[in-house]
Amino acid sequence: MVTLPDAPLVDAEKAKAPLSLDVLGERNSLLLVGGSALASAAILLWAASDAVLAAGFSASVLALSALVVFARRLFPVASAHRVEFDWSLVRDAADNDDVAVAVTDRAGRLVCANAIHESWFGGPLAPPAILNDSESVALLTTAGRTAWRDGKGEVRGLRRETLLFDTEVLRSGRSEDHLVWRFRTASQFDLATEAKRLIAGPAGKRIGEAGIMAVLIGGEGRIRAASQTFITRALGRMEAPVEGRDFVTLLEADRSGVIRFAHEGRAGLPLRLLQVPIDPDSVDTPTLVILLDEDTERLAGASVTSNVQSLLAMLPLGLALADRDGRFLFLNDAFCRAVGVQAGAKPVYPGDLVVREDKAAVADAVRRFAMGQPMTSDIAVRLVSQPEEPVALTIAGARGLGEAAVLLSIKDNSEESRLKKQVAQATKMQAIGQLAGGVAHDFNNILTAIIGHCDLMMLRHTPGDSDYDDIQQIKNNSNRAASLTRQLLAFSRQQTLRPQILQLPDIVSEISNLLQRLLGETVSLDVKHGRGLGAVRADPGQLEQVIVNLCVNARDAMPRGGVVTLQTYAVTQAEVRKIGSDILPVADYTALSIKDTGTGISPELLPKIFEPFFTTKEVGKGTGLGLSTVYGIVKQSGGFIFADSKVGEGTSFVIYLPVHQVEQQAPAEIKPKEKPTELWGTGTILLVEDEDMVRAVAERALTRQGYTVITATNGEEALDVLKTRDDIDLVLSDVVMPIMDGPTMVKHARDSFPEMPILFMSGYAEEQLRKSISIQNVAFLPKPFSVQQLSEAVREAMPQGAT
Repeated sequence: MVTLPDAPLVDAEKAKAPLSLDVLGERNSLLLVGGSALASAAILLWAASDAVLAAGFSASVLALSALVVFARRLFPVASAHRVEFDWSLVRDAADNDDVAVAVTDRAGRLVCANAIHESWFGGPLAPPAILNDSESVALLTTAGRTAWRDGKGEVRGLRRETLLFDTEVLRSGRSEDHLVWRFRTASQFDLATEAKRLIAGPAGKRIGEAGIMAVLIGGEGRIRAASQTFITRALGRMEAPVEGRDFVTLLEADRSGVIRFAHEGRAGLPLRLLQVPIDPDSVDTPTLVILLDEDTERLAGASVTSNVQSLLAMLPLGLALADRDGRFLFLNDAFCRAVGVQAGAKPVYPGDLVVREDKAAVADAVRRFAMGQPMTSDIAVRLVSQPEEPVALTIAGARGLGEAAVLLSIKDNSEESRLKKQVAQATKMQAIGQLAGGVAHDFNNILTAIIGHCDLMMLRHTPGDSDYDDIQQIKNNSNRAASLTRQLLAFSRQQTLRPQILQLPDIVSEISNLLQRLLGETVSLDVKHGRGLGAVRADPGQLEQVIVNLCVNARDAMPRGGVVTLQTYAVTQAEVRKIGSDILPVADYTALSIKDTGTGISPELLPKIFEPFFTTKEVGKGTGLGLSTVYGIVKQSGGFIFADSKVGEGTSFVIYLPVHQVEQQAPAEIKPKEKPTELWGTGTILLVEDEDMVRAVAERALTRQGYTVITATNGEEALDVLKTRDDIDLVLSDVVMPIMDGPTMVKHARDSFPEMPILFMSGYAEEQLRKSISIQNVAFLPKPFSVQQLSEAVREAMPQGAT
């Protein structure tokens, strides 16, 4: 018997309290009797004037009182406050076998309960709280009230989940102030109700996964309950209402007596029906019908399975067969390669191939197609071997192949995924390049103004002045910022290059001494040159910057020292075909390899190394523009660069530059024009620039050189000036401007002044602009420029008669 903490128990201290009060009362009584005896003796002494009589009377009273107290202690009277345990309550509650028993008090609180009660109802719960539905709670409450009134109450056929029980309630106890509740399992079991509950619940789903369909039909032939598999096969969707429908209308039979689902038609599988009457002795009893797919082609399918597997093994597509339970029966080599499974390590279920989040979807799809009619569907999953890239898994129901019930197909799209990544990387790099080019262009305008003002201020100060050093420092920092913008333009392939026909070994030899000093004493430089190298066309200065940047990065990757290997070699068209790169076109190349023995780059960082401002160095030790500059210079030179690295083994960069096809008659070498020594001049210049700060600097600088300067903020204003004046000797114009850009303005101006000299200035590359500007006889001045560079360019572009 389990007694609850709130059961009424007798407190030991309270049991002792009445005894203590009796002792205290006894003492008070003795004191009262003694006082009365003394008072009586005093009165008797005063009245009779006999001391012996008074003393004897007093002694007699005291002796009599002592005898009474002694007798009371020998024969104590039972206290009215003493509480005895109610043995009849214990007898009524405990004298039960295989019965759940609970005892409640007048307030309905649970006093105690046996272990069976706790096991049945999930804990010490007071009736009627043991039930969930309101109807059963009301019946049990009524039985309790009847027991309080009549001494006994009962109710039959109550249910709690799967437990069906009868209840008997008795009023008990010496004061009949408790109720004893007895719960016994019901002697009758409703098999039809239990079958309905099992079919429509989780049990029906489990037997459906095993390929068994169940339906409960009433005596009138209408459906009372059906499993989810039956509903899906018979009506085409799981949530379709089926209760109350005529069972026969969901089936059809052909002339040979083969039964199929009417929804599936002739394409559906034949069915075998098993009927189980719930109560054979009753006429109107429900019937449990079990439906199974009649596999009439099992024997024939078993004989062709081996042939089918042989055929699937020869196909280049990734194919696999699974049985009705979803277990793999066969996987061809193409399927194993596509899912990344090693030979001899065949998985058990298709769900073993995908990530945890996709396991349930794959298992459900395989079971659905194994039980349903032959259909095909694609499902996007992520394989364990390549979780970052979803693949399409095709699932089809297979029939007539023996144990095989599902055909799975997957495409090996590793090559496609690689191409997608390369295209995405190229698109991202192009977008970043455009952004970098735009930022560099705007920044060049600001630097042009800063450098120009510094030059103008230095004309008014001589070395030794207090402000001269500060101005010189501002100019030096501006030049450093200009070098950063040139790196951004190099990455975006928008810098100005001066390409020449050269040999890579010559470039490497010229900077070998510089590289050895840069690498330091702990890093050794190993240079190797191949034979038969073709000439390339590139800017030698920019190519040197590429080699220096890569060697410096290699040095930083080897803090404890190592070896940097520079190697040049020829790559023929046949070797390019063997490489099999989709990025590298088939042609003859001269390659430059720079390899180190450093720490290497992790695979997740390798695709990001050419992005601008991305660096693996500590904060303050790198701008993240070195490799992006290398990338831009190589791409602008028409070449390709690839990086390969293994953590702990080092990194290798390979640059492929196309071999320059030398013409039969090499053009004569064009000697650069000598810079004019005299920068002063005369003439009228039309300055067209939308940036106020650049326009102000250029105007002041040219005016100091002796030129007359007329300004305009855009192309339309410049055309208006040209219409009113015919003394313009030179047009100095920005390229990118609002309303009307420089090239459009020059095209209109050449209609009236075909021989007008034009000098463009821009922060973009000259080669890039010349490709987009179809105007002849124009000069170019890159931003940012100093006052001296501006004066030299104007002096060179100005007609000889105007200076």
